[in-house]
Amino acid sequence: MALTINTNISSLIAQRSLNNATNAMNTSIERMTTGYKINHAKDNAAGYSIANSWETKLGSLDVAYDNAATGLDLLTTAEETYGLLVSHLQRVRDLTEQAANGTYGSQSLKAIQSEISARLNEVTRISANSEFNGIKLMAFDTEAKGDENADVGITKDGINIQVGLYSDANSRINLSIELFKNASVSGLFNTLKNSTTEKCGGEQVLSEMLDKATKAGSFTAKLNSVDGIETFASACCNLVYEAAAADGSTPANYTLQTADKHGAKEMLGFLDSAINDISSRVTKIGAVQNRVESAMTGLDVQSQNLTSSLSTLRDTDVAEESSTYIQQQILQQASATLLSTANQLPSIALNLV
Repeated sequence: MALTINTNISSLIAQRSLNNATNAMNTSIERMTTGYKINHAKDNAAGYSIANSWETKLGSLDVAYDNAATGLDLLTTAEETYGLLVSHLQRVRDLTEQAANGTYGSQSLKAIQSEISARLNEVTRISANSEFNGIKLMAFDTEAKGDENADVGITKDGINIQVGLYSDANSRINLSIELFKNASVSGLFNTLKNSTTEKCGGEQVLSEMLDKATKAGSFTAKLNSVDGIETFASACCNLVYEAAAADGSTPANYTLQTADKHGAKEMLGFLDSAINDISSRVTKIGAVQNRVESAMTGLDVQSQNLTSSLSTLRDTDVAEESSTYIQQQILQQASATLLSTANQLPSIALNLV
């Protein structure tokens, strides 16, 4: 090779090697300090795109898991509230069973009626106040109009829990509206029919029977109203309820029933139907809870596997990268030493002069 002064090829070769070693060292430092082997699109264009897509899915899986957990909390709230309602209705049934015994006078029956009335009012109060995050859990009534169906946060299709990543039906779990129907006294009893006794004349709607348990002539009051609750409780105690006069001149009155067709024995069938209705709702809630828990398990597995795949694609192998770093460090030092030597080569030309 010719000896030249203006162009030092050896120096250029050493400079290029030095730059390459320095760049490789900087890349290794970046990968070890960030923990990622893909920090820029230039590192791995396809891998960079895939990693971003997987990160998005992982975030959505976390949200879906939280959605399922929140839905499970909602179901647990409803289940425990239904448990309170059942405990009150079971006590009402016990008192009605007691009143059905012919050994009590009107005063004793009035005492029983007072507790039944209080518990029925509590059933309505609990159902009206049962909510989760502003959603009324026991107030939906497709037949009701006006205030009985006000402030209901549930549609006729129930509630959908988003437990998947997409918009299709497989990404949702539907909570049927049957789980959240009106659970007040009116909602539970208004349309119930009793076919367990021949004295009711066969199958009979509760409101029809209560027409005969009041001196108002016909049962027109809503069951959730004061007069409605009093009439209901009176029927459970073999009493006839007479509402107070509108002007207050006549107080409410309770008298023993003379007919044995619309009293405590008949009310037992209605109470059993209401308790069975709530039990059916709770059973369905338990089944849906199992579905939601299964969805949470599936989301957990999916998230774990996707995280593992993302780690394989993106995370730095520190052992491998540290070896690369040492290798490039040695090359850098060698290149720097040889560059110093190469820079001295043109000076040999002075010895020829």
